[in-house]
Amino acid sequence: MANSSSIEWTESTWNPVVGCTVISPGCTNCYAMRLARRLEAMGQPKYAGTTRMSGGRPKWNGVVRTDQASVNLPVNWKAGRMIFVNSMSDLFHEAVPLAFIRQVFATMKKTPQHTYQILTKRSARLEELSGALEWPRNVWMGVSVENTDYQFRIDHLRRTGAAIKFLSLEPLLGPLNDLDLERIEWVIAGGESGPGARPINPDWVRTIRDQCDNAGIAFHFKQWGGPSKKKTGRTLDGRTWDEFPISH
Repeated sequence: MANSSSIEWTESTWNPVVGCTVISPGCTNCYAMRLARRLEAMGQPKYAGTTRMSGGRPKWNGVVRTDQASVNLPVNWKAGRMIFVNSMSDLFHEAVPLAFIRQVFATMKKTPQHTYQILTKRSARLEELSGALEWPRNVWMGVSVENTDYQFRIDHLRRTGAAIKFLSLEPLLGPLNDLDLERIEWVIAGGESGPGARPINPDWVRTIRDQCDNAGIAFHFKQWGGPSKKKTGRTLDGRTWDEFPISH
């Protein structure tokens, strides 16, 4: 069964891996930690023991679990859809074996009706393993960049074999005024949402949008965020920005 998604830039989620580890400031309020705790409480064994409570909030505890039963799920989804791969983990986490990553890629290759979106913060491992993977054209590969300290992830992404490369500048925690967008096809930006959400400056978003516009790159503004993202919405300068790569 497909998991429909409320994420603005995708349609479904597919989680052959669950559990993760905090690696950078963008992870601090990750929604997946709260959701994993909730799914465990609902009796889903797949998520059992992947979080711990710290400061009254669920946090990843480093348990990463591959789910062999989920590897071929998209084969059963006949109608093409846009699928976010591992919304509840990171496919390139160091605890995920290369052999398992190859299985995930094999499933994506044999289901060309779908478009797959993979997002990682572990860009060094992504680059390291890229040559050992076969990159189908229906796979979009992205990295998360929350502030200037992590712009190096873009260089790692650029050197991979992915046909479509994208950036997720979310949660946006600072200005990104000098992005190198060479060989990048798509940029998503957005504020942090949920409990403890850190504020976003509208000028940070405008600067990113303008850089994309100048470079002719698709720009997608996901949300302003905050404790209630529905209240703050996702309108920027009087309109929504829902652009996708030309190939899509």
